Amino acid sequence: MRRAQPFETSDGTILNVDMAGEGASVIFQHGLCGDATQTDEVFPLEAGFRRVTIEARGHGHSQAGDPEQLSIATFCDDIAAYIEKNLTPPIVIGGVSMGAAIALRLAVKRPDLVKALIIARPAWLTASTPENMAPNAEVGRLLKTLPPDDAKTAFLAGPVGARLAAEAPDNLASLAGFFSRTPLDVTAELLTRISNDGPDVTDEDVGNLTVPTLVIGHDRDSIHPLSYARALAERIAGARFVQITPKTESRPRYVADFRLAMGHFLKEL
Repeated sequence: MRRAQPFETSDGTILNVDMAGEGASVIFQHGLCGDATQTDEVFPLEAGFRRVTIEARGHGHSQAGDPEQLSIATFCDDIAAYIEKNLTPPIVIGGVSMGAAIALRLAVKRPDLVKALIIARPAWLTASTPENMAPNAEVGRLLKTLPPDDAKTAFLAGPVGARLAAEAPDNLASLAGFFSRTPLDVTAELLTRISNDGPDVTDEDVGNLTVPTLVIGHDRDSIHPLSYARALAERIAGARFVQITPKTESRPRYVADFRLAMGHFLKEL
């Protein structure tokens, strides 16, 4: 049974905290312009843990607050504050896509809070503004310059839309949905700001991590390259890498594989 509670950040922004299950808490974060529905779908409640998803500013039922504060660093600070107020660290922290970048940053910057790490479908390594996030930035740019229907038409007819239709239809479907994600101004800000952001950690930082780590990736995904997942798994000492079925091939198998990989990892901690 899912349940929700509000959390007020240091600057007064109200975030929605979505929870399900019983047991030790696992912070598990969603991707860019996603929400707790994404994390709820793949979290293995049968493993005996409680999923806690702090919907980031401008996501799900959380307030956006000051647009200037929309960044991976701010999202991390909000989660750290929540943990310090409501949980007993260190805990397991993980996430999908942007959530994976958040989890990685927290593991590096706040090791006192993190006892294990789950990096799923990473869209960043360490550098900001990775090329694979350019389609998200392009959607944001179009939303800022054209009416949403015209922006969507331009994107789908353009070179990026055509490439993704052939290479990664699941990515294209997600991006196309952003043109009707309200409020549109917040969506445009998130897509432009976060796509040009990054976890602000170094390769050396990642190489120095010693916490138990699970890295999940799959192919046929241009936004979340399988090579990124493999690279992070290789850089983190002792990390476990699991390749799962792509959503494009089979969503039920994707979900089952994801839950199985996470469930095994959590039960072994």
